[in-house]
Amino acid sequence: MVREQYEIEVWGTVLYIAAISTSLDKAAIDTAIEDVKKFVFEVDEVFSTYKEQSVISKLRRGEIEIGGCSDDVIEVWNGCNEALQLSGGAFDPWAVAGGFDPSGYVKGWAADRVADILVNAGVQHVQVNAAGDLTLRGGYLNKEGVLEPWKIGVVNPDNRQEVLRVFEIFDGAIATSGTYERGAHIIDPFSGVIAIGAKSATVIGPDGGLTDALATALMVSGDDGAQWFGQEELSEYSAWCIDRNDGGAWGVGPVFADEIARQ
Repeated sequence: MVREQYEIEVWGTVLYIAAISTSLDKAAIDTAIEDVKKFVFEVDEVFSTYKEQSVISKLRRGEIEIGGCSDDVIEVWNGCNEALQLSGGAFDPWAVAGGFDPSGYVKGWAADRVADILVNAGVQHVQVNAAGDLTLRGGYLNKEGVLEPWKIGVVNPDNRQEVLRVFEIFDGAIATSGTYERGAHIIDPFSGVIAIGAKSATVIGPDGGLTDALATALMVSGDDGAQWFGQEELSEYSAWCIDRNDGGAWGVGPVFADEIARQ
């Protein structure tokens, strides 16, 4: 069994990767990580809103049209539009200064792609952590060879040393949005000012881009966002929010239905 961890500085943060394989050696995993690096640096070149010559910057300036962009850019554009519709406009990457900004979607989307690169290379157990947007594959194989779920903790936004809740995931994505790393930075698309709907928002589901976007949207909507998870398209998604005012929390979705069933 080979267990490796990697850190890649990209997207203005650090991408953490855990890779466990019972069939590949370290050299083979290292080779797959080189493919990951090529991909994540390309994502930065294409999707960055800080680089003047990125595709997204050109799109924002109106120098190119979405129809002339690559399949990846069109996929992210369409994914952002889906999140816009499912969140009732609380996630709206078109309602920002300068034009279309997919930053609230693309990290989760890219984390999924990174996991796919590693799984396709033969790594059976993968965790990708892109600053709060995580993609998990294959569960966690412990040192005794026993398969367990990946255990992902959500910390108190007011006390980073305190873990408030742990979610167990074999395969899927989990995204947490809040003031943890960048402070209060999420803009309410309805008012144009800093979002005050929730203090912290976590979404669990099969698609990393959508979990990323919905966690961002819940920071805007707060309690009102619970209703989104009654939509058929979100039947596999769960959410857990910490209220901005009283610090109370609520959860909705299949993760919490399973908890009730076990009680």
